[in-house]
Amino acid sequence: MQIKKVEANGHDIAVVSGSEVVIYDVQSALDMMATVRYETGCDRIVMSQSLINESFFDLKTRLAGEIIQKFVIYQLKVAIVGDFSRYASKSLRDFIYESNSGNALFFMPSEQQAIEKLSTAK
Repeated sequence: MQIKKVEANGHDIAVVSGSEVVIYDVQSALDMMATVRYETGCDRIVMSQSLINESFFDLKTRLAGEIIQKFVIYQLKVAIVGDFSRYASKSLRDFIYESNSGNALFFMPSEQQAIEKLSTAK
């Protein structure tokens, strides 16, 4: 897992990338959050979809809800970057739509769009 810090619109944003899954359950998500906060001090995180276990995107597992709850509790804003069109689930599409309408979790197609979204989130 690589972490770089960028500044956009007066906000420091951590950009997390890598080729291996680092979030596969709630504890690993908490570990990633703690590492990012410790190394960067950022409360806004951009991360690649490839870092997250596929079970996150199957809403029946409830993993997404449990992890997102931790992000909210610890007051972190997160943008997940990837191609979400490959998921056929209507409930996941609705979840992504609702998340993108909020101010804490976003699903974006590119890193630059994710940075822009997080830099203007309230």
